[in-house]
Amino acid sequence: MATIAIMQPYFLPYAGYFRLIAHSDIFVIYDCVQFPRRGWVHRNKLLDAAGAEQWLTLPLRPAPQDVLIRDLEFPEDAPAAIAERLRPFPLAAREGPHAPLLDGMRRPQGRPADYIAGLLELASQALGLRWNVVRSSSLEVPADYRAQDRILEIARRLGATRYVNAPGGRELYDPEAFAAAGIELSFLEPWTGAGGSILQRLADDELQALRQQVQHG
Repeated sequence: MATIAIMQPYFLPYAGYFRLIAHSDIFVIYDCVQFPRRGWVHRNKLLDAAGAEQWLTLPLRPAPQDVLIRDLEFPEDAPAAIAERLRPFPLAAREGPHAPLLDGMRRPQGRPADYIAGLLELASQALGLRWNVVRSSSLEVPADYRAQDRILEIARRLGATRYVNAPGGRELYDPEAFAAAGIELSFLEPWTGAGGSILQRLADDELQALRQQVQHG
């Protein structure tokens, strides 16, 4: 039975995000949909020197309102801009399990979707998770498939028999539609761990305890 999870590529997401990778055979990076400008694709929060949360936002080229996540682009000065934006955060000068992720952040390559996927892979490695990932844009699902129908079509193309989702997705999906497609619909239990970016958690928390929380939480 092949289990898939599907999620937009979030920049340095909270630890609970990685439970979807831990609980699926194939994790689908959902990059073929419109970029949510007020979401978590291009930004997250880290702790400044006073212990207060401050935004860290990726530099992006101006783009049309309806731009897809996969089509976002960096400006030419992205490496310098990211380095400057990291400067206020003490973890940027510290060593620890977060160091490989930090190094990857300082070397933006390709488009933002490529870069964020690379950071998700580095974080997954730190958490001891298997990385078996497909980009939804590679499946070339026609644009007229939307919302739940698009998810079902991705699952069908990957031969999935089970779809696991975050608990917040319960109101988005119709169990009968999934059952009719021969796909079991399941949801993770609500996240009870601490919030905050995975970069901050890797910098501050005991690594083995964090791994246990993600893999078994």
